[in-house]
Amino acid sequence: MKTAFTNATILPIEGDIIEGGILIIDNGKITDIGNSVSVDGCEIIDCSGKFIVPGFIDAHSHVSLWPEGVSAYPAGGDGNERMEAVNSHLRTLDAIWPEDIGMDDARRGGVTTMGLTHGSANPIGAQFAVVKSYGNNVEKMLIRAPAGIKFAMGENPKRVGFEQKRLPSTRMSTAYVIRDAFYQALDYREEWEHYEKSQEIEQGKDESERKSMRKPKINLTYEALLMLIDNKIPVMSHAHRADDIITAIRLSEEFGYKLVIHHATESYKVKDVIVEKGIPVVVGPLFGTRVKHELKDQKVSTPGVMMKAGALVCITTDAPVIPINGLLDTVIMAVREGLPSERALETITINPAKVLGVDNRTGSLKVGKDADFLIFNGDPLDARNKLEKTYIDGNLVYELTELL
Repeated sequence: MKTAFTNATILPIEGDIIEGGILIIDNGKITDIGNSVSVDGCEIIDCSGKFIVPGFIDAHSHVSLWPEGVSAYPAGGDGNERMEAVNSHLRTLDAIWPEDIGMDDARRGGVTTMGLTHGSANPIGAQFAVVKSYGNNVEKMLIRAPAGIKFAMGENPKRVGFEQKRLPSTRMSTAYVIRDAFYQALDYREEWEHYEKSQEIEQGKDESERKSMRKPKINLTYEALLMLIDNKIPVMSHAHRADDIITAIRLSEEFGYKLVIHHATESYKVKDVIVEKGIPVVVGPLFGTRVKHELKDQKVSTPGVMMKAGALVCITTDAPVIPINGLLDTVIMAVREGLPSERALETITINPAKVLGVDNRTGSLKVGKDADFLIFNGDPLDARNKLEKTYIDGNLVYELTELL
């Protein structure tokens, strides 16, 4: 049966605010939205005085990969494969634990979709997975995989390489490991192309004259890297310092892959380059302890600076660094520090949906998109207001009860 949510202030994100609006959902999808919408045959839910917004999206999260409330790393975490420097063959999807309490926190904070990622122990990490935050079977929670491959610049891969007594232990060797992996992938492609061309030639001969050829072995590491070269998915590059951001850009231009800068702590220092090249930034976490020198110039104003400069900006908690239910709070902090309030919710809705390649399904309230939405008792950007209900695929998955 169709359900109509009526008399609400609707913030569709892609489109003007709808006062006294109606949102109609059916079978997990949005079927109508607007003011002059027929509600015939619908179950009516009166949302007078309420705000309806799209479900939030965190483009960079480790929820379920480092579960909360369990034993410490490494026993309690599956987010970093530290033994090899290049891990593009690994799939984050294979490590997701839906029962992590972080999934509950996500729904409680209005985060309906997450880009789940490998950690930053390696120059080249694992493949991103995009999932909904509700369910006990990751196959049914999944929206897209792979959605990108995690790379890491700077201190983390250096430190882990040194600890493991393997490359890299400097920024130079981090860049080298990435370059070398791509050249090996290109050689691998050439080997396959030579084999296939030779096979075609042999098939054109009489059967008695055909030569038997040894088929190259499948290499999952290189197969994944070739997806980047072919621009099927982007590199999601962990980079804090401005010089690391520039190195990440240099590498992307050498091999022609799409790039998204994650963390982007010092992106404001090189904003003109980032904007000129049309590179999205996923900024965060925006507060917390400066646990390494790469964070010494961390600023809550960065999302606003980058948006005003013309960049596509997302905000992340890097959960569980900041608990995932604090995503909206970080946006409110950024508004206080200059993020335009009229566009602030873009950073946790349509922008991360675009970065993750799932904007055809989520990130805004449009006919045909998944019925992932939130009901607030007032303006979501007013920290005094509360999230009352979270819906995923049209299902009520969180409802505010009496606070303890």
